[in-house]
This record gives sequence, C-alpha cells and structure tokens, in this order.
Amino acid sequence: MKIGLYFGTYNPIHIGHLIIANHMAEFADLDQVWMVVTPHNPLKKKATLLDDHHRLQMVYLATEDFPKIKPSDIEFKLLQPNYTVNTLAHLHDKYPNFEFSLIMGEDNLKTLHKWKNYEVLLNNHDIYVYPRISDEPENTELKSHPKVHIIDAPVVEISSTFIRNNIKKGKNIQPLLPSKVWEYIDHNNFYKK
Repeated sequence: MKIGLYFGTYNPIHIGHLIIANHMAEFADLDQVWMVVTPHNPLKKKATLLDDHHRLQMVYLATEDFPKIKPSDIEFKLLQPNYTVNTLAHLHDKYPNFEFSLIMGEDNLKTLHKWKNYEVLLNNHDIYVYPRISDEPENTELKSHPKVHIIDAPVVEISSTFIRNNIKKGKNIQPLLPSKVWEYIDHNNFYKK
C-alpha cells in the first residue's frame, strides 16, 4: 500500500487542507493519505497550539467522510521536538509492507535542504508537491529530482493563522472550515482569546 503523509499542526484543520489531501488521494498514485497531526513543529512556538487531542479530534471530524484520508497521531508517541526523518524510520518499523511518501507545499520544497537529514528523505521517499504562492527563491535542483513529483493541484491560500486571528476578531470564517470542525471550535470557544 502506498501512503502519502501530509504533516501539519492542523491548528485548526480547514477546507484548504482537505482539498489538497483529497486531490492527492484521488489524482496522485497513492492508496491513502494520512494526515499526520504534529504535536510540535520545531519551527513553531508551542504556546500557540491547541492541545494535541483537540487538533486530532478536529482532523477526525473533518476526514470521517473521506475513506482514503486517515488521521494519524503517530508523532504523539515520539520524542519531541520531532523530525520527519525520525517519523519515517518509526513508520517503516511499524508498517514494513507499506511504502511511505511525503506530501508538501511548494514552499516547503524550496526549504527542504534545511530539514534534518533531507538527503535521506529525498533518496528514500517520493515527494508529492502541490503549488503554493511563495517568495522563496525557486530550488530548481530539488524540483527536477527524480523522487519529486509536482502535482497539478488547486492553489489554496487559506491559513490556520488567518482563521485563528479572525475568530479572535469575531469574524465569520465558518465557510473556511468543515462544518463539524466549526461546531467543535465554536462549542469549545477555541481561538477567541
């Protein structure tokens, strides 16, 4: 089975995440997409994150009607802060018959050379890249690597930061979230302070 790993803090998950995950599940050569909820991105401040179980629950709510998209808490059990290369090593041990690939935005591909052991990732895993608008200079060497697959997916410019900031301002951002996720956020009064 070929699994695409789509990492994120999902703070909160929004329709942009679902559009990309579903596009990869339906139009790339992947059997499933696992949305890996990251407990702590080494590049982000942990204080801005909701508790892990709340973010995971929102991913469950958002994906329950998509049989090819699965939530994953695999990184919750690993030492923090964690790095993608460590997660992949753990997954290979746990699921030796699965083939794991990475899903990332074009902006992440441009900075992949800064990731821990990025050569290991690049040499051992396919990387599926969806378009993003970014000011980072193009990395043509990585883009033309045989393991990198540029997918003609919709450009989605919705961010969790935008959603959190506008919930705090009292704006109606309900159309940007799956309805069950919006209800969960509203019921728990998340992001209002």
